[in-house]
Amino acid sequence: MTDDRSRVAFITGGARGIGRTFADALVADGHRVVLADASVPDAEIAAAELGADRALAAYCDVADEDSVRAAVDATVDRFGGIDILINNAGRHLMSWSRPVTDVTTEAWRDILDVNVLGIVNCARACRPHLRAAGDGAILSVSSVSGFTSTDVYGVTKLAVRGLTVALAKAFADDGIRVNCLAPGPMDTAAALADLPDELLTEFIENKQLIRRQGRTADLVGAMRFFCSPESSFVTGETLIVGGGFPLRV
Repeated sequence: MTDDRSRVAFITGGARGIGRTFADALVADGHRVVLADASVPDAEIAAAELGADRALAAYCDVADEDSVRAAVDATVDRFGGIDILINNAGRHLMSWSRPVTDVTTEAWRDILDVNVLGIVNCARACRPHLRAAGDGAILSVSSVSGFTSTDVYGVTKLAVRGLTVALAKAFADDGIRVNCLAPGPMDTAAALADLPDELLTEFIENKQLIRRQGRTADLVGAMRFFCSPESSFVTGETLIVGGGFPLRV
């Protein structure tokens, strides 16, 4: 980031995968992070590795408003405020890559509660603190599936893009910018364990223009841009980081 002021980032799903990669990068830049995660042991391990003066582990079930508020309060008590909200937590395994009528209503509510309403819950709870920061930024993680898929997971990630636009408009008068990243398949442990090898290979070789496995590190530059003053004139946007898939005109 270009400014030298230490900022505070509240990262949902921050203990592992993309969230942990973002936390590592922000701490390396001199900022402080909150690993807001449903797995407290994983969050505590990550926080210890990052350093107690720079990282806080906080239990956070994004689908539960009370849990979100408690994690936000713990953040403010520890670090004094919140400058950045990164909505990274989400349901994303192959069990959700199914036709929309093949999933029970109960299962639909589960994934919507996390992938969609979880963003609303976190944005609502963080809003006053982001407003007080004066240059608050929200970054949500969607997926290339939100552009091309007609399955359950893709529909929820399409909704994340819609929320990005809606929140950008709703929070504009507060001086809070809201943007979104749409990654392709990344090299997180969970994704690599879940995605069939043949499906991943087909995606890389026949859909991507850059024919290699996406890495969480590939997202860091875009994250830094959207969370810093360098993007002070950008809001309501979704950036695809998918190796050239899908192409848009």
